[in-house]
Amino acid sequence: MEVILTLVAIFFAKIAHVSLGTIRIIYLTRGKSFPAAVIGFFEIIIYLIALSMVLNNLNDWSNILVYGLGYATGNIVGSKIEEKIAIGVVHVQIVTLQNGGTLENVLRDLGFGVTSMPCYGREGEHLNLNVIVTRKELPILMNTMQKYDPDAFVSVYDARQIMGGYFKRMKAK
Repeated sequence: MEVILTLVAIFFAKIAHVSLGTIRIIYLTRGKSFPAAVIGFFEIIIYLIALSMVLNNLNDWSNILVYGLGYATGNIVGSKIEEKIAIGVVHVQIVTLQNGGTLENVLRDLGFGVTSMPCYGREGEHLNLNVIVTRKELPILMNTMQKYDPDAFVSVYDARQIMGGYFKRMKAK
């Protein structure tokens, strides 16, 4: 029974360690060093506990196998957690192929700040719509874009820092 409890502890400790590491890195890349440091504190403690459980009994291959499975699972869990908390802001560039003006107005009616510019492609003139949104709002923007211009060319960039401009939806939160 003790062996099974050790394996379960290693597995879940490794999941926690890797998940926290994923979130810590996201915070660091978003310029949020204090939350990253706090997360890193707990991450390293969990890591040392899991590693010591494996190193105390290296001749048991199941400890090593469960450690690896916990690591792999931690990557999946960490990315799912990060998707849910959706830290940060993104810049969305939409090159419209149809209904450009309609999409622009709909996005503005929804409260998004939109900067539009004419642009030219192989098939002629289009609109280039630039929108800055929180990552949590990105699905709303993408669903709206799909409804009004499903063939648009869309690129999404992480924005590390923003300053100025029109962010009515962001200020309301």
